[in-house]
Amino acid sequence: MSLVPMKDLLLKAEKEGYGVGAFSVADMEMILGAVKAAEELQLPMILQIAQVRLPYSPLDKIAPMMAAAARNASVPVAVHFDHGLDIEMIQKALDLGFTSVMIDASKLPIDENIRITKEVRKIVDRYGASVEAEVGQLGVSEDGSGDASKIHSDPKEVKLLYEETGVDAIALSIGNQHGFYKAAPVLNFDILDEANDLVPVPLVLHGGSGISDPDFRKCISRGITKINVATATFCAVKDAAAEYLKNEKTDYFSMSDAMMHGAYENIKRHMQVFSMK
Repeated sequence: MSLVPMKDLLLKAEKEGYGVGAFSVADMEMILGAVKAAEELQLPMILQIAQVRLPYSPLDKIAPMMAAAARNASVPVAVHFDHGLDIEMIQKALDLGFTSVMIDASKLPIDENIRITKEVRKIVDRYGASVEAEVGQLGVSEDGSGDASKIHSDPKEVKLLYEETGVDAIALSIGNQHGFYKAAPVLNFDILDEANDLVPVPLVLHGGSGISDPDFRKCISRGITKINVATATFCAVKDAAAEYLKNEKTDYFSMSDAMMHGAYENIKRHMQVFSMK
């Protein structure tokens, strides 16, 4: 297959009734594990990295690895710049071959969110890429900062943003948050249902680490098409490395393989749930 626009993956998934996993990566091991899982299951996927992660995984270093892995995969793979905070970095991601970007102006009033998203839409169209935006702020940011209080999305604002910008996907807050949950999340499906009725584009669920399998499936059946998973994969890789280091004899390459397998196992499990089979 090949590196593809995110929009193509989401529209097909929406039509056929399954969810596409969007998996955050931070190094080569995570990239290899993610692609291995997708190829084994023969399912499409999205590789992504958020702007707040760039101090640890510089974009000009990791983007070529992500794009190369997608181009050489036997299944369709989109490469997505998640939670882009400024136009300069979004432009850089597009120049490096990303087929999708997210502009996160969700902390701003809806009118300002729309204004900035329109600017990004104009830039992205020149690349033939896809755009994701967000309405309703998650209380905990991608890097874990903030508190757990959440601002649920207003479905009417979801509709307004779509009508004014024509984005390809919209992330919304229905009780989800980034990172692991201290208690089982209570998702507001009424908000999801209303938003799904008001806009024709795929909806996105951020904060997938810790949501139950039944809730994942319920979300997909009610309009969620893209599901982000980050923390669960990072922890799986860390735990795999820690377990490997308990061995009496260790070496770097075997540890690297263990880390890749940790990512693979976590991502495969989520993809099986999202496939709705």
